[in-house]
Parts: sequence; C-alpha cells; structure tokens
Amino acid sequence: MADPVLPAIMRERRQLLNLAYRLLGSLADAEDVLQETWARWYALSPEQREAIESPGAWLTRVAGRICLDLLGSARVRRERYVGEWVPEPLPDREEWGGASDPADHVTLDESVTMAFLVVLEQMTPAERVSFVLHDVFRYPFAEVADIVGRSPAACRQLAASGRRRIRASRRDESPAAGQAEVVRNFKQAWEAKDIKALISLLDPAATMIADGGGQASTALKPVTGGEHLARYIAGIREIAPDLTILLRTVNGLPGLVATQRGVTVTVAAFEVAEDRITRIWAVRNPEKLTPWRTGD
Repeated sequence: MADPVLPAIMRERRQLLNLAYRLLGSLADAEDVLQETWARWYALSPEQREAIESPGAWLTRVAGRICLDLLGSARVRRERYVGEWVPEPLPDREEWGGASDPADHVTLDESVTMAFLVVLEQMTPAERVSFVLHDVFRYPFAEVADIVGRSPAACRQLAASGRRRIRASRRDESPAAGQAEVVRNFKQAWEAKDIKALISLLDPAATMIADGGGQASTALKPVTGGEHLARYIAGIREIAPDLTILLRTVNGLPGLVATQRGVTVTVAAFEVAEDRITRIWAVRNPEKLTPWRTGD
C-alpha cells in the first residue's frame, strides 16, 4: 500500500538536499544522506510513521545527525586525501542543461559560494551544523540542539563562533557584474597565454588551490603569489593547447570550465576583491565533476 505521506516527504527533498550539501560540501555525499534518510523512514513501521506529527521535522533531524556523523569521519578521510581538498563545485542547472526537476536543485545563493564553503570546512562538525541550521536555514536553537546533541545555549555559542569565522574571512568582494568582467578578462588572457595581462588581473598575494584527488594531475600544494600563479596558469596552455575554456556560473558566481575533447576536466571558482582575483579554486578530481558531465 502506498505511503499516504509520501508526497509530503518528497516535497522535503529539495530542502534536505540544500541542507546536506552545505553541511558536507559534496553533492554526492548529500545524495547519499538523502538515501539513508529515506531508508530510515521506511524502516519504521506504518504505525510509527503515522505517529510522527511532522515528517519534515523528523527527516531534517535524521539527515542532520547523519551529516554530523559524516563530518566527524571526514576529517580522518581528508588526512589520506592526495593533495588539497576543495568542496564539490555546483553548476547552474539551467545554464548547464542539467536536471530540470526543481527538487534536484541546490539553491545558488551566498551560502554556497566556494569562499563560504571553504570557511565552513574550517569549523568543527558541531559548529558547522549549528551555524548552518540556525543562520542559513533559520532553525530555532531548540531544534538545533536536538540534532547536535547539546543544549540550546551551547548551540547558540557554536553558531556565534561560526558567525565570527565567516565575518573574519569576508573581503570587500566586487559586485557580481564586476566579477564577471574580471573572470572574462582572465579567460581571454589565459587563452592568449598573456602573462602580463594575467598578472594585472591577479592580486599580488593571490592563491590557487587545486583538487585532483590523486586522479588528475595538478599542483599538490597551493600556488601563491600573483606573478608565480600567472606563469603557472600560462604554462597549462603550453601543456594542454587543446583546452576549450568556457564562462560558466560556478556555485552562483562567475567561473570557468575547461574541457578537453568534449570532456570537462577542470572547474574553477574565483574570489574577486577590488577588481582583482584573490583566490582560485580549481577542481580536477573527476569524481567531483559528475554534475558537469551533462553539458559535455
């Protein structure tokens, strides 16, 4: 017999996907959390499910706890990760021609920019869950406490600590239109291997962090310094002259996608402040580029 509340819990899918991605920085892991959450729902007896007054609240609580557990184990996994770890980049589904079902979309707002996600990675698991649930999704601390397993007062302190981290990381970012122009100019300079133009677009202290996960060749440590980075980037065109570079939205902001023989090989997100690029996150690990394959 069909579950009478199935339509209601399926309506929660997008909310849970958005929550899990922000907590884990990985769309693949977020999808796994949703599958585990559904499995736990259907492991209940029909009587147990009927007794749950708010299926949405129950699903959020379960998904939040699964994410909390995964965050704890992620730190151990990261120690074995080859090179730098960068959150999984997200395409604009309409721009990239991907899934059309709104339930499969992560809302692209300031809480999924690469700069924001990188700061979330620096938080403790309890700090991250408390901050995201309260400050991003507006859950009251009483509900956050039930998920985190601490008192509401403790969760309030954890969220405040996370808030301070976010504030400390903020720079005077250029408006989106200004960022788009800088990234567009960067693309043209990269295609032309124009080192002088690249240097002019990069902050003198600019940094690039690349994530190959041991599955794609890339720098294993951050590349720092505007001039050094400009020469490194220009050198990529020498090694791979057949790269096609596309302007695309990456985690809600202007970014670049590089394809080689029709296959996406790199997705780059940028932080732009005062019309200069301060940070680049280049993802080359093919396991993290799955959402971008639809447009290949």
